[in-house]
Amino acid sequence: MSRLRSLARVARVLLVIGAGLLLATLVATLERLRLGGSMRLRQNCSRWFMARLSNALPFRVTVHGELPREPMLWVCNHVSWTDIPLLGQLTPLSFLSKAEVRTWPIAGWLALKAGTLFIRRGAGDSRLVQRQMSGLLQQGSPLMIFPEGTTTDGRALRTFHGRLLASAIEAEVALQPVAIEYRRDGQPDPIAPFIGDDDLLSHIRRLFANPQSDVHIHLLKPIASNGQERAALAYQAQQAVQHALFGTTCEDVTVAASSAKAA
Repeated sequence: MSRLRSLARVARVLLVIGAGLLLATLVATLERLRLGGSMRLRQNCSRWFMARLSNALPFRVTVHGELPREPMLWVCNHVSWTDIPLLGQLTPLSFLSKAEVRTWPIAGWLALKAGTLFIRRGAGDSRLVQRQMSGLLQQGSPLMIFPEGTTTDGRALRTFHGRLLASAIEAEVALQPVAIEYRRDGQPDPIAPFIGDDDLLSHIRRLFANPQSDVHIHLLKPIASNGQERAALAYQAQQAVQHALFGTTCEDVTVAASSAKAA
C-alpha cells in the first residue's frame, strides 16, 4: 500500500513538473519574441506552478496571519526544498537561492525562468545580488530569502545573516518575517528536513512513502526598515521567527545554553 501511494504521488508530481516545463517554455518563447517577459508575469506563472506542486506534496498546510498588501522582503527559516513551493503558492514571489540549484536538472531551469536570483557562497558577488534584489523590490516585486543560509532540522534556528537585508533598506520596503514548521503526530517532523548530505531523490522517496504531515506557515508582523541597520533588522526578524516557532526569544536560548554548560 505504501509503495502504491508513493508511486501515485510521484506520478502526480511528474505531471505537475511537465505542466511547469510547458509553461516555462511558453514564457521563454514570449521573451524571445519580445511579447512578454515582465517579472510580474514570471511571478504569477511561478505561483500557479508552486500551488499545483504543493498540492501534490504529502502535506496539510495551514497559514496563520495575513498576506502583506505591499511588496516586501520576505525572510523565513529554512527546513527543506519544499519550503519553496509551499511559500511560493501564497503570493507572486521571487526567491534568492544558492548557485548550485541552477545546475539541478529541470528544477534549476524552472527556477531560472521563475525569476530566481542565484548567489555563490564566498564568491564576493553579494553586492551585485544585493543591487538586483533592491531593483526587484523597487519595481514592486516581492522577494523571499532564507537568511540562515542553509537548512536545519526545524528544531532550532541558526543566526540570521543581515548582509542582504540592506536591499530592503535601499528599496525602502519592510521585512515580512515568516516562520515555517513541519509537524508529524504533534512533534517536529523528522522526515521533512532536507539537510546535510541528503540527496533530492532519496528525500522525495522518503516523503512520498509516508503519510501526510502538517505544515504551519506563520506570517508575522512586518518590520519597518526605515532608519534601521541591517544587523538590527536581522536580529528583529530572528527574534520574531524564534518566538513563533518555539515561544522563546534568542536571549532565552542563550541563557539556557549557558546554564547547561555551567551544569
